[in-house]
Amino acid sequence: MQKGIIGKKIGMTQIFDETGKVIPVTVIEAGPCVVVQKKTVENDGYASVQLGFGDMSEKRANKPMKGHFAKAGAGVKRTLKEFRFENADALNVGDIVKADAFAVGDIVDVSGTSKGKGFQGTIKRNNNQRLKETHGTGPVHRHAGSMGANSSPSRIFKGKALPGHMGAEKVTIQNLEVVKIDAEHNLIAVKGAVPGPKNGIVTIVDCVKKA
Repeated sequence: MQKGIIGKKIGMTQIFDETGKVIPVTVIEAGPCVVVQKKTVENDGYASVQLGFGDMSEKRANKPMKGHFAKAGAGVKRTLKEFRFENADALNVGDIVKADAFAVGDIVDVSGTSKGKGFQGTIKRNNNQRLKETHGTGPVHRHAGSMGANSSPSRIFKGKALPGHMGAEKVTIQNLEVVKIDAEHNLIAVKGAVPGPKNGIVTIVDCVKKA
């Protein structure tokens, strides 16, 4: 059975296994999520469920959103995400998905929005090498340098490593192991790091490519 949940990144810590080995983990507050909408092959051409996470003041929602949540019989939620499960028929509108949907030992993929770094140079953004800082280089030690041939093709190809906006994009880390679950407090600890800052929204789903 496919599983998925929305969560909030709490931060990183470490735990110890039975042999005393240190395991670096990221703690995620996963759920509870409510099924706000259900899509079917007959009506929409595909099967999926829409989950809502995080309560929000009703005055912050517009009229269409209030109607959307009222139709599901759920309170106004801050985050909505859609999950395309093969077994979407097993869930119904109003069902609650909690952290105990996963089990210790599960291999999952975690997606989130990476930290925004703003406009960055080519060294930080693309790991380019800087120029020498001796005679003749001038005040351009960290510039991009030569872009290639001049007369032919007389242009820069798309995809060239250049300065620009860095971060603030969707990143997915695959094949992370669930090492601990606290169902009472809706906490999931996964081995390793996940994208985004503390309190950033992440999604946890079953892995698509098990290592």
